[in-house]
Amino acid sequence: MKTFLLLFLAILAEVVATSALKASDGFTRLIPSFLVVVGYGAAFTCLSLTLKTLPLGVAYAIWSGVGTALVAVIGWLYYKQQLDLPAILGITLIISGAVVLNVFSTSGAH
Repeated sequence: MKTFLLLFLAILAEVVATSALKASDGFTRLIPSFLVVVGYGAAFTCLSLTLKTLPLGVAYAIWSGVGTALVAVIGWLYYKQQLDLPAILGITLIISGAVVLNVFSTSGAH
């Protein structure tokens, strides 16, 4: 359980950092730039701790897939970026892949 909490924190920190990256305006704005550096530092720290118990491929697939989907949703909600049908389908496939890895695969078993 602790492993998946750390993975969730890694995803959350990465999503905050990536979202702040756009707001940093090429690292010309202090607070968003600070969030980028701290967020990625926290994300990689938490992700590295999950690798003590989760296989690299499984942890990275979940981290990057769920993070990508969440960043796309934040881009849509906050930055008013458009999501067309192929984008929505792709995000759905990413989330489905993370669910399949967690529910059906024995690759992540401890």
